[in-house]
Amino acid sequence: MHHTPSPSRPSVSGRRSANSVAPDARPSRTIALVGLMGVGKSTVGRRLAQRLDLPFIDGDEAIESAARMTVSDIFSQLGEAEFRAGEARVMRRLLDGPPIVLATGGGAVLNPGTRALMRERATTVWLRADLAIVASRVQRRDTRPLLRGKDPLQALSAMAEVRYPIYAETADLTVDVGAGAHAQAVDAIVTALTKHWAQGQPA
Repeated sequence: MHHTPSPSRPSVSGRRSANSVAPDARPSRTIALVGLMGVGKSTVGRRLAQRLDLPFIDGDEAIESAARMTVSDIFSQLGEAEFRAGEARVMRRLLDGPPIVLATGGGAVLNPGTRALMRERATTVWLRADLAIVASRVQRRDTRPLLRGKDPLQALSAMAEVRYPIYAETADLTVDVGAGAHAQAVDAIVTALTKHWAQGQPA
């Protein structure tokens, strides 16, 4: 299992590297954030959207709005399969729309159609963190249906075994985020994006 080299200072990696340059215009493609629950996609995404002058949408909140039910109620009343079907519909609508910063649910990339749309329509950033840090965050809340009645670290480790290879395949960039301030994570993402764009990748 991967452990981040420094829990307090984010680091970045991507498919290509280049000297960092400042973006001269806001992105024309959606910036999709992927990663396990509790890694900070929503909080970091809101700050990133402000930096990039883009609207921010939380995928789970969009699903709740479409279903007029909370994620927890969808899981408990309709089951995970129905949640995933609704999630795929919402992801398609959002990815087909104008550029945004999109915080996806941790399992959104399990859908092959969603992954294909991300590759076609978005620049996808995997937010990765030490599992012990993520577990310490998520155990403070009782609103995660996939964690109820389970040891958070064991459950997250099992998810990581399945999802990490998919995140790695789907993401254009990987940003390791630790226990530091969310502003550090935003800075690391912006650095990674500017390097990506400097290599001529679509912005």
